[in-house]
This record gives sequence, C-alpha cells and structure tokens, in this order.
Amino acid sequence: MKILVCISHVPDTTSKINFTGDSTEFDTNGVQFVINPYDEFALTRAIWFQEKQGATVTVVNVGDATTEPTLRKALAIGADAAIRIDAKPTDGYFVAQQLAELYKKENYDLVLMGKESIDYNGAMVPGLLASFLDIDYINACIGLEVEGTNAQASREIDGGVEKVSATLPIIVAGQKGLVEEKDLKIPNMRGIMMARKKPLTVMPATDASATTEINSFEKPAEKGACKMIDASNVDELINLLHNEAKVI
Repeated sequence: MKILVCISHVPDTTSKINFTGDSTEFDTNGVQFVINPYDEFALTRAIWFQEKQGATVTVVNVGDATTEPTLRKALAIGADAAIRIDAKPTDGYFVAQQLAELYKKENYDLVLMGKESIDYNGAMVPGLLASFLDIDYINACIGLEVEGTNAQASREIDGGVEKVSATLPIIVAGQKGLVEEKDLKIPNMRGIMMARKKPLTVMPATDASATTEINSFEKPAEKGACKMIDASNVDELINLLHNEAKVI
C-alpha cells in the first residue's frame, strides 16, 4: 500500500504572532515552526500501517526551502521519503491543485492529512483534493483500518460517531482519535540520523493560481481588566452583568 501524507508547516501554538507590510504579511521572525498537529496524527497512523502491513509512506509539503526541517522531522519519525513542491502555499485551492498533480503521477492508494491546519483553519484542502481527483473522501476521521483494498473508518459527527466503509483509493482527513496523543512518535537519534539519508525530492509547482488574496490581518482585541467582586455580593454581580457587561 502506497500512502501519501500531506504535511503543513505551521507556527507552534506558543509563538508570538505579529504582522508586517501594513498588516498584510505574517512576520516569521522568531517563530518556531512544527508539523501541523492534525497532520501529525495522520503521519502516526501511516507509520502504524508501515509497521504492521509494510506500507510505504511518503510525506509531501507545498512550500519553500524553509519547510524542509519539518519534512526532515517527518522522515525522522519514520516516513520513507519526502517531497517538497517548491511554491508558496498562497491558499487552499492552490495547495490542493499541486497535490492533485502529484497524485496523478504516483497513484497512491491512501492519502492521509489533517482535517485542517492550525494557522489559517481553512479546512479546504482535503475536500478540494477529493473533488479534483474524483475519489472518496472521509472527513473528521477518528479511526481507520485497512485490509487489502477495503477501508473501515469512524468519523465524528454532531452528536455521535459514524462508521463508514470505502474502497481504496481514498482521502482521509484525520483528527485526534485517528491516533491518541500518547501514540505520537518523537524522533530518536537513530531516526534523525537515518532521515539524513532518506530522499527529499524538490518538485516544481504546476501552473496554477490562487483564488483568494489576503487584504489584511487583525489581532483579536486585548482582554479588558478583570473586575473582582466579593463572593457574597450577589446584587453587585447582577447589576454589573446587567448594566455594564449587558449580558443579561
């Protein structure tokens, strides 16, 4: 089974976010980048298929050379090979177009990725890719088993869990539950050394254009000062909620 895992290169959630260019560009200075957490769940599940069923695992990212350390980490975790499509990921539509062209060349059995990236939270790429390729797509996946060409999956829905079956090839967009956080793999020294010898191929981007553009970024409003009220003063609490906060 050939598995393609799509990896986003995203800021660590502890990073301090700033913008430049009159608030039209993300300022990367001092920002630590990591594998998108949802994609890391997908990668870990792919490695499980590699260990249990002998699957081959390729990771791919759309990005410039600054994303290569993230791909190298994925190789250290256990992926067999990495591909970097050399382009700035301008929007989800553009990224999905690039991934679709790669898929058409290699014909993977299973495409795994997170349901969204934690930077822009667009949740566009999995569905767009499935549409471009006209293959089945399972979103919000929290469980996946594959036997031969048959896949059994569980996905989170409002109020419960839906169990579905599909025939490979399929695209699966995962989240926590596809694997648990305790199952995520931390690269060890052997994995890091082996990653240096694994192939990381750089491919040119296909002729495609973004469908959206960024006008500006805006930070959330800062939280106001906290007003403390004596626990026994219920009347004052009600008065402030009604007249000042205007929530009741």
